[in-house]
Amino acid sequence: MGAVGSALIAAWIAYSTFVALVAVGFASGELRFRGLLIAVLVCAIGKLVLGYVSYDAMFPSVVAVVDVALILIVVKGDVKL
Repeated sequence: MGAVGSALIAAWIAYSTFVALVAVGFASGELRFRGLLIAVLVCAIGKLVLGYVSYDAMFPSVVAVVDVALILIVVKGDVKL
């Protein structure tokens, strides 16, 4: 097992944020089954396409883009910092 670098930490953040947003959105009713299915399918298609062209390292970027879309849907806008 290799060293944990910033790219791996960013991937963990993207994956955990995806799971949390899907859970919160589905539990609060902001994300219905259709939206949940679309989010999961976009991630799955991204993994399939990037695996086909040998760019698996770019998959966390696909998840991060889906995270941004889920934030806009679940939170109804941008997150205030």
